[in-house]
This record gives sequence, structure tokens and C-alpha cells, in this order.
Amino acid sequence: MAKYCQKCGTELKDNDVFCSNCGNSTNSTAQVVNTSSNPKSKIAAGLLGIFLGTFGVHNFYLGYTGKAVGQLLLTVLTCGILSPISAIWGLIEGILILTGSINTDAQGNPLVD
Repeated sequence: MAKYCQKCGTELKDNDVFCSNCGNSTNSTAQVVNTSSNPKSKIAAGLLGIFLGTFGVHNFYLGYTGKAVGQLLLTVLTCGILSPISAIWGLIEGILILTGSINTDAQGNPLVD
């Protein structure tokens, strides 16, 4: 199992005391995650959030099914009346994904560029 910095998602070596990317202590920020053989793309997730965030497509892509269903229902059940709220929500999350503030999928696997 690989270890990644919980703050920035950089892969850590077994003997690292501090993250080489952000400098955080690995004792408190390291977590063991399941590395997927099919990692998710940060760019794809960010663009899905920006352009299709109203329907929660980016959250479905990343495995956050609960949030995705919430965004979808907010749009569909209100016949689009509250879709601007979902659109702003998706836009913000898309930007956060592209800037690296959201850097893991629902299973804790780091997003790749």
C-alpha cells in the first residue's frame, strides 16, 4: 500500500518524516490509501464540475455519489428553478479540483494531472 500526504496528496516514501511537497509532518498527515489501477483525472473532474456541475457529474465521476445525487435532485425536482444554486456549487467545486484543493477521489486515491 502506498502512503500519501493527506494535505497535498504527494506520494510518501516509507522513511519520510516530512512531505517533500508541502512540508507537513508525515506522522499526522500520512494515510494509507488503496491505489487504483485506473486513477481519476484532475482536469476531467474539474471541467465536468465547471460545465456539468449542475447535474453533479463531477461528483459521480469521483465516486461522491451522495453529493452527486443531491445536486441532481436539486436541479431536477425543482424543474430547474434551483439549478443556479447547483451550477454555482459545481463551478466552485470544479475550480477547487483544478487548483488542487480537492485532490482525492471518494476512495482516497490521489487525482492525476
